[in-house]
Amino acid sequence: MQQITPGDPETQSENVLGRNVAYLAELFPEALVEGRIDFDVLRQLLGNAVEDREEKYGLTWHGKRRARQIALTPSTGTLRPIFEESVDWDTTQNLMIEGDNLEVLKLLQKSYAGKVKLIYIDPPYNTGKDFVYPDDFGDNIKNYLELTGQVDDRGRKLSTNTEASGRYHTDWLNMMYPRLKVARSLLREDGVLVASIDDSESHHLRLVLDQVFGGENFICQLIWKSKSGGANDSRHVAVDHEYLVVYARSIDEAVVHIDKGAEVTTNYNQRDENGEYALDRLDKQSLGYVPSLDFPIIGPDGAVYRVEHRNPAQKVARWRWGKETVAARHAELVFKDGYVYTKNYRKDGAIPRSLLVEDRFGRTRTGKTDLAALMGAQIFDNPKPAKLLGYITAILTGGADIVLDFFAGSGTTGDAVMQQNAADGGHRRYTLVQLPERLDIEDSAQRAAAEYCDSLGVPRTIAELTKERLRRAGAAVRGADPLLSGDTGFRVFRLDSSNIQAWDPDHDLEGTLEAAVEHLKGDRTEEDILYELLLKLGLDLCVPIERRDIAGKEVHAVGGGALLVCLAARISRADVEELANGIAAWFTELAPAGEATCVFRDSAFEDDVAKTNLAAILAQRGLLRVRSL
Repeated sequence: MQQITPGDPETQSENVLGRNVAYLAELFPEALVEGRIDFDVLRQLLGNAVEDREEKYGLTWHGKRRARQIALTPSTGTLRPIFEESVDWDTTQNLMIEGDNLEVLKLLQKSYAGKVKLIYIDPPYNTGKDFVYPDDFGDNIKNYLELTGQVDDRGRKLSTNTEASGRYHTDWLNMMYPRLKVARSLLREDGVLVASIDDSESHHLRLVLDQVFGGENFICQLIWKSKSGGANDSRHVAVDHEYLVVYARSIDEAVVHIDKGAEVTTNYNQRDENGEYALDRLDKQSLGYVPSLDFPIIGPDGAVYRVEHRNPAQKVARWRWGKETVAARHAELVFKDGYVYTKNYRKDGAIPRSLLVEDRFGRTRTGKTDLAALMGAQIFDNPKPAKLLGYITAILTGGADIVLDFFAGSGTTGDAVMQQNAADGGHRRYTLVQLPERLDIEDSAQRAAAEYCDSLGVPRTIAELTKERLRRAGAAVRGADPLLSGDTGFRVFRLDSSNIQAWDPDHDLEGTLEAAVEHLKGDRTEEDILYELLLKLGLDLCVPIERRDIAGKEVHAVGGGALLVCLAARISRADVEELANGIAAWFTELAPAGEATCVFRDSAFEDDVAKTNLAAILAQRGLLRVRSL
């Protein structure tokens, strides 16, 4: 039976750096020398593909290298379940996580890598105010606990990002870069990231996203009319818009659905057995010339059809379909008047447009008034309207897709997902992350929000307002139509240090030795430990968990038996046979796909004989992965 101790992979989030080195070692084994990558050898193996010029195009800033290191450093924290603050814990698939979003994103990597369909973020715009996101390369969890007043009562903010500081853009980039790096790994291959931004950092954000996602994966930059009338916040020009920058994980896999609310202007003047349609030319002038998409097509009558180049000396046109598609779908083509067409059947809506100027997308004012009506008080100044995020959700997701927002703020994304599910029958899941940023009642801009928290009897933090908004939004959706409401609950988790004791003899060697007998922290519950195992072993935080009493011990079966956990405080020699055979019988009954992991509390065993015997019985019954904490 192998014991899980601090430093083991099971106690950390995904080790991206180690994974990258392993990939390189597999691809280029000659470049691996004594466990390290020899870049001189790697450069020789890659040849002309290596960019080694001193001057090259790209965005750089002071601290970028450190920001990249922070993104690659695993988190040793955990997420503790908060049952009493959740709604419909046993049935919901939604998550509201309270904590520093960089640490939370790292912790989610094992369980959610490649599973998120849409990431929407509305990050803090660079307005010169305080930054409250802790990025301490040494111990980010400790820094976070100090920042949020969980270690001491300072509740400090790390820096004031004024234009006079000389690091106005640098600080913002150092905050954003590692979060975007980690977030990308959570997206599915067909996943999309959408980021709201204003003029202050839109150009920098585009360059950073070009580096993180690749410029070829840029989809568009939507322009949203955020204000109804003229704005008075500029000396020269009234600015009444913001941007939504859209990037795909893989541009070839991304799908954007029809905007069902758009006005249809296409003239569907043809009809066949499949319905009304319009003819669209197969050759286009605006897609960019590609030689492989410029080839002859033979019509049914033997005539040869070619791409029309209006200026033969400067080819710009191409077919929309490649040779293989033309061959496979030749019967669908229409040959008429010397041109090749495809049939564009009538759709309920139209292709989304880049200008979001209609009232149906909402305004900052409507977001503010709608939220005030929901909460019963005006507590946020510039929340995004649920209409806008509902539209983004509708054109980029469907079914049971996961939507992630790691700058949750007032919780508009969760509200919009619930409303959209009720509108179209979807089963989308949301995961929101919000720092418990403290609200200061002495600050005029925060006073109303702080007083609102006081009225609820909860700590004065933005995260508390996020949770309250989700509760009220879910109740509003259920009240509108209980039959169509879908999942309106959410599970609350809170970022904290690991449940496993770290070895730290620097201050009290005798006390550390005594504490090392029990590897789990004394102030943590079985549920705390159980959900850390889910995170570190890569299981969904909403996976079903069954409980059964076996030999007087509570045993948990997670994910249909993929993980079996017994955290009983005492396992004697006399308990071993009945306990092991009972667990093995339950494992056989559950019949999980693949190998299961069985975990026990290490200090619970009476002695090594009890531990060895239990592991041996389980191994005989097919449970080979037996671990202890």
